[in-house]
Amino acid sequence: MPLDFASDDFAPAISARARRGLRSHLTGQAAEDAVARNYEMRGYRILARRWRGAAGEVDIIAGKGDDLAIIEVKSAKNHDVAAGYFGRAQQCRLGACAEEYLYDTHLAGRDPMTIVDMRFDLALVDGLGRIDIAEAAFFL
Repeated sequence: MPLDFASDDFAPAISARARRGLRSHLTGQAAEDAVARNYEMRGYRILARRWRGAAGEVDIIAGKGDDLAIIEVKSAKNHDVAAGYFGRAQQCRLGACAEEYLYDTHLAGRDPMTIVDMRFDLALVDGLGRIDIAEAAFFL
C-alpha cells in the first residue's frame, strides 16, 4: 500500500495547515501533469514546466509548429471554482513571464523580429480529474 504523505495519519507532528498545504501542492502538481499529457497527446511539445523568471512562474509552456501556448493550470472541486482562482493580476503576471520567456529563452539566437503566434490558455481541472482547456482564454 503506497504511503499517503498528505493524510492525517502521516507524521502527526506536522500541523494541519502544513498537511493542507502539502495536499494542495500535490493536487496541483497532479493537475499540471495531467494537463501536460493532454497537450502532448494533441501533438504539442512541452517546452517548459514550472518555468520561473523574474516576474513569476508559468505552469506549462508548450509549442506546436509556430504556435506557443502559455498555460496556467487551476484545480478545484469543480471547473467554476477553479476559474474563480484566476484573476486580472495573475493574467498580467503571466504576460510579463511570457515576455521574459520569449526574449530570454524562446527567441535566443533568432531574429528579434521573428513573429511567434503566442496565446494564453487556462486549463481547469476538477476534483474528478476532468480537464477543460480554454485556448486563448485572455488577451493582454
